[in-house]
Amino acid sequence: MHTKTILLIAIIANVLFVSTPLHSQKNVVDEVIAVVGDNAILLSDVEYQYQQAVMQGMSAKGDLKCKLFEQQLIQKLMLNQAVLDSVEISENNVINEVDRRMNEFIDRAGGREKLEEWFNKSVLQIKREQMTVVRDQMLTESMQRTITEKMEPTPSQVRAFYRKTPQDSLPMVPVQYEIQKIAVYPQIDQKEIDRVKARLRDFQKQVADGRDFATLAVLYSEDPGSATSGGDLGWSTRGSLVPEFANVAFNMQEVNKVSKIVQTEYGYHIIQLLDRKGERIHVRHILMKPKVSPDANKEAIHRLDSVAKLITDEELTFEEAALYYSMDKDTRNNGGLMVNMRTQSSNFELAAIDKPQLAKELQKLKEGEISKPLSIKDDKGHDVFVIIKQKRRIDTHRANLKDDYQLIQNIMNEKKRQDAIENWIKEKQLDTYITISDDWKDCDFDFKNWIK
Repeated sequence: MHTKTILLIAIIANVLFVSTPLHSQKNVVDEVIAVVGDNAILLSDVEYQYQQAVMQGMSAKGDLKCKLFEQQLIQKLMLNQAVLDSVEISENNVINEVDRRMNEFIDRAGGREKLEEWFNKSVLQIKREQMTVVRDQMLTESMQRTITEKMEPTPSQVRAFYRKTPQDSLPMVPVQYEIQKIAVYPQIDQKEIDRVKARLRDFQKQVADGRDFATLAVLYSEDPGSATSGGDLGWSTRGSLVPEFANVAFNMQEVNKVSKIVQTEYGYHIIQLLDRKGERIHVRHILMKPKVSPDANKEAIHRLDSVAKLITDEELTFEEAALYYSMDKDTRNNGGLMVNMRTQSSNFELAAIDKPQLAKELQKLKEGEISKPLSIKDDKGHDVFVIIKQKRRIDTHRANLKDDYQLIQNIMNEKKRQDAIENWIKEKQLDTYITISDDWKDCDFDFKNWIK
């Protein structure tokens, strides 16, 4: 891949190493090595990125420091234009991302003290620096979107792009499948729901009697993402929480008080308010999920067996059965056809199927065959039984319009985005004030107009 393409991909994807450092930069004599518009680039900026790049095993054709320096030049060019265009970003989004990163940094370092030791700075100083880093990244992202917006090609443009592209430059596509599914959730007994609610009420009482909420969350919460941290969800906005949870959490007034029981698509929760700042809240929660009984599982399997028989006896098509019987709201109105969220097509490579049981069963089926009922977990962690049909198998082939329209469109979109950003950089280089230190003018830049 051409180094300019690599550079553009790095910028587009925001692979900016300064965003995730965990080691402090020491003994660097700082100086301004470039100015782009009103934005200065320091020697420490490049050294910082270089340290992280080496740690992560990054390499580049030519001088790596020069490549990282050019990434900084491009980012500052975009930041300069963002200011001129009065581009705005949500301060809440900046704060939420900084909070997320700080929690990640602390976890990776092994605690706040370790983090401060690695950075040779206080947590407060690190957080302030991250506010600038994240704000700049979000402004850069916003400029990228502005540069590449309204670029969705028409079908005729996709076909023309395909005809003009040399066949041997199109990618080879591994074996893919189109998959249909019908899902049935086992019914949860009311007694089990009552048991979960009673347990949560007991936790409410224990906290009221002085027991630590965080300890209870570690011991009993069934949220894998927060249980180990005492149920702590960090700072959240209303939009980042499911509606039922947000409605209760944002109506809480007293710090350390515990909410009523809240039902969401994930299960049943109790919430403890830790702090509130305007439209952001800091809460903990304990999640409990009602368990499915063996009898309910058997009933779900029996129901799917009956549906499969209706299909094999040709009393219903798979599409009709999905509409009438499937409990999967994302596929039942589409004949049960699964959509690959990464590519937005109905084609799946085996590696892209996130449920190993489905991938394993799929390989046993012939085109048009239906599986036996399978037990899997849905995206919310609930038990669900499914039958799948291998609607179509597409053997390894060179990408083509018939089988890979979405892939061809994505390739075209990516090329158009790269071309648009490349042309934008060349244009802005000409009418933006740019000065570079003599020590850095010998870099073999991909974009040649940094030095005028």
